[in-house]
Amino acid sequence: MKRMNPSIPNNCHLCAVISKSNGEDPVGSADTHEHWLAMEMELPWSEQRLEENPFIAQAIALIHQKIESGVNIRGQLIAPDREYSQPGYTRFFYYHRPANLFATFEKHEFIIPNTEVELFAISLLETIPKSLQLTDWEQYRQKSSQIRELMVCTDGGVDLSCGKFGSPIYQQLRFKYAAEQLRIWRVNHFGGHEFAPTLLDWPLGHCWGHLTSEVLEVLIKRNDAVKKLRPFYRGWSGMTKFEQIAEREIWIQEGWQWLDYLKTGRVLKMDRVNENWAEVHIDFINQARNIKGVYEARIEVNGYVMTAWNSQKDPLLEKVKQYRVSNLVKLALL
Repeated sequence: MKRMNPSIPNNCHLCAVISKSNGEDPVGSADTHEHWLAMEMELPWSEQRLEENPFIAQAIALIHQKIESGVNIRGQLIAPDREYSQPGYTRFFYYHRPANLFATFEKHEFIIPNTEVELFAISLLETIPKSLQLTDWEQYRQKSSQIRELMVCTDGGVDLSCGKFGSPIYQQLRFKYAAEQLRIWRVNHFGGHEFAPTLLDWPLGHCWGHLTSEVLEVLIKRNDAVKKLRPFYRGWSGMTKFEQIAEREIWIQEGWQWLDYLKTGRVLKMDRVNENWAEVHIDFINQARNIKGVYEARIEVNGYVMTAWNSQKDPLLEKVKQYRVSNLVKLALL
């Protein structure tokens, strides 16, 4: 790929700055997984340290086996917190898709004695994707379904952008917005460092990028129009790329109540060669009004921008497609 320096801001080698300066839309970039497993682990999260830890190597191998057998799962590391964490214990979060149509991921949290971490982790991984049967571990289960967990990538070891931009946003969230029902965590890389600072919002499963201090109030308190979050929304982990693009427009149209709707996405047709267009259905249930319905959407390429996938001294830029929802129709079925 040819290097195109005119698209790089002066003296910049950070992929997140290049992406944002060139107007790259983050929507459709959220990872789609049915199972997410996060474990506390002290920094640093260097590749060498992970490879040399026999337990971590075994857990990663098990996750890869699950993926190869068709289980859509992702592993995550979270940094211990002086207030949240307990000496001698390790916290685990497990989120999974509870049904085809759903609003939030089902949350399970355990705080396990360090002496039993390896046994618990293997037991947990072996139960996925079957029903979670961990009778021997119920004493360590936490009643925290009501707590919202925000996870900010600060993993500068993977890309400089995440450390440079993720850490300040984490600090602001942690010390200004953390509350009894809202915890803020530092986590390792979960993809999309060109959109740093990036954040996962659990148990919703929303993924955010290019975050700024000014938008945090709306993201946390949901006290303004949804459209103000439009440039920062990477998508919902409960849907795939083109479904995510359609879902953002629906959310803006429906407002905050959309978060409570049960929903799922379906790609009906698409250009599988060039991915220039797709037609999707977003099925939903408004339980409060007992209404079932579907949105029909067509997504089309709407131009191109140059972006960089990594931060380096002489960034290698690539042309990426930008999309728009060219048609959106709502069909409500009582």
